[in-house]
Order: sequence, then structure tokens, then C-alpha cells
Amino acid sequence: MTDHLPICMACGMQYAEARTDCPVCEDERQYVPRAGQQWTDLETLRAGDFTGRIEEEGERVIGIGSQPSFAIGQRALLVRAGSGNILWDCVDYLDDDLVSAIEDLGGITGIAISHPHYYTTMIEWSRAFEVPIHLHENDRQWVGRPDPAVEFWSGRTSRLAEDLTLINLGVHFAGGTVLHWSAGEQGRGALLTGDIVQVIPDRTHVGFMYSYPNLIPERPSVVRAAARLLEPYRFDAIYGAWWDAVIPANGHEIVQRSARRYLRHVAD
Repeated sequence: MTDHLPICMACGMQYAEARTDCPVCEDERQYVPRAGQQWTDLETLRAGDFTGRIEEEGERVIGIGSQPSFAIGQRALLVRAGSGNILWDCVDYLDDDLVSAIEDLGGITGIAISHPHYYTTMIEWSRAFEVPIHLHENDRQWVGRPDPAVEFWSGRTSRLAEDLTLINLGVHFAGGTVLHWSAGEQGRGALLTGDIVQVIPDRTHVGFMYSYPNLIPERPSVVRAAARLLEPYRFDAIYGAWWDAVIPANGHEIVQRSARRYLRHVAD
């Protein structure tokens, strides 16, 4: 049964079979906890104190997570686009109540994920809603539980619908991706970034990092290319990886300004 498949308690990745190591945690962008690798599964999480959490994060953007938070602690976003609801990024916890609540909001037509730290129980989500998962092929090696539902795309952009475009920036991971929603914010546009473009406490700027816990800055050439890739897209709001990590206005200007500031401080 899939409820018993192992989930890393540090990063939240679900694997297809029991193992003692977690490649995601052993990578220099994450870390192995001092107490060592520890494991759980969905059955154990459901039997504990966890419940689903659903809250509005913006106009037609619904945050989805758990309380208490688990592993890295990110929240996913349900984008209620005119072309159909898309789940952006993914969280570890899923139960019948959470599925029913999302179905009441119109369900989902697909899942798109920014980078491997948020792959987690994506196959459970895919099977619950019978939808595909869109991942960039550059991060194929990090999939902990291969499944036919995973659809790999290549290149710099992939259009999910007329108003939804995946953009591979290559920040944080080679397949690091953001989602541009052209019709979001009443047509002013929204950018959903996970932590590929990180919403930071100072909402006048964003951050770019190769590793957050280990404080390794992203390569200047990658940041420079990411800013160029985003320049043609118009967006007002930016939605990051965490609860309330939202920049409500001037998003396009903030990204470009932040890239310039970053490049002033970090040399090639």
C-alpha cells in the first residue's frame, strides 16, 4: 500500500521503497540532520496530530498545507485559473478531508512543481485527483518515486494553458521553474516562484540562492540569465514558498531591481 511508502522527515521526499539514505538531503543544497536520517509514512502522519490547512493567499490563489507543518514546511498553491485549477508545488500531507475540500474548490487539472525539494508525495496527489505532474527534465534524477503520471518537459518554457506558462530559470536547481499566470491579479499578472525566486522579509526585494540552509549563493551567470528570461513577462504579484510570502504589487520591477543588486555584490 502506498500509505506505507517511506517519507524522509527532513525534506519530505517520498520514495518507492525502503532505504537508509535520502539523496535529496545528502545533496549540498539540503542537509542530513545531526540526529541522522529519520523516516515516517502517510499512515503515521494521518494517525498523528496533522490536519490539512487551506487559506486564501491572494485573489483566486489558495494556500494548501498542513498544521503543524512538516519537513521543510512549504505550502502549495491552488491557482484558480480560468483555464482550470492548477496545483503549484506540493506538500507532504494529504488525507480524504483535504481532497474533499479541494474538490469543493473545483479540483485540479494538473500539478506543476518548482524544484525537487517540493516533489514530496506528488504521486499521492496525482492519483487522488487523476492528473499529470509537470516537471522539468533537468531534475529527472531527483524523482524519488517514478510514475507514469510524471510528464517531463524541456527547454525554457512550457505553456500549460493560454494563461499559464512554466519558465525554467535554472536557479537553485537546473530544472528550477516558476509559473507565470498572465490573467492573475485581474489581468496584471502573477508569478509563482516557490523559492526559485525567494520572497524575503524585505518585500521591496527578492533573493536568489543555490542553497538556503547552507548559505551558498547562486552563480551570477544564472541570476543574470533568469532576469533576462523574466523581463518580457508582466506580473504584479509574486507568490513565494511559505505562508504569507506574497509581494502584492510591483513584482516585475522588484525582480529586476533585485537581480541588479545581487550582481553588484557577487562577482563571476
